[in-house]
Amino acid sequence: MGGLAPDSHEPMDAQTQAYVQNAWRAVAERTGAKFNYQFWDVCEPRRSTYPACRAVISAGLQSTSARTRYFEAVQQAYYLEARDPSHTATLIALAGEIGLDSAQFQKDLDSFTVQEAFGEELAQVRAFGVTGFPTVFWHQQDAIGGDRTGLLSAGFVDVNILRENWLRLTN
Repeated sequence: MGGLAPDSHEPMDAQTQAYVQNAWRAVAERTGAKFNYQFWDVCEPRRSTYPACRAVISAGLQSTSARTRYFEAVQQAYYLEARDPSHTATLIALAGEIGLDSAQFQKDLDSFTVQEAFGEELAQVRAFGVTGFPTVFWHQQDAIGGDRTGLLSAGFVDVNILRENWLRLTN
């Protein structure tokens, strides 16, 4: 979890809202991805992605597969269902919707374990120099413990460019 915006209860300002909406349009144009623009009318968005990041980690405490399922549920809720993932109530509801123990999820959400894990993941993202998403890194560990890493893409790239970058790094 890389988190783009730290915790805040302040509503997102108009300039940031316009920036994000334009980013959605650009992604939709380049990839065909769908977005529910009603989000901007029915929600009072905050520029705070850390709660959703901690929620993904919390889901993963219940099972490893829950982390991926929960991540996908957050994406769907935000982009397609116009539900605000910066609100705890939304995050807890999503946990129940994918079959997690909502009470345990809520307890884990504010736990030291989750805070510590999120801090470690943020540190790793910063160590890689990630400043935006999507970012794709390649990592290989050999039999004697040596690591090789490389940046495949920072931001959206066509799959052919991704493949070319991977071939360049692995040869």
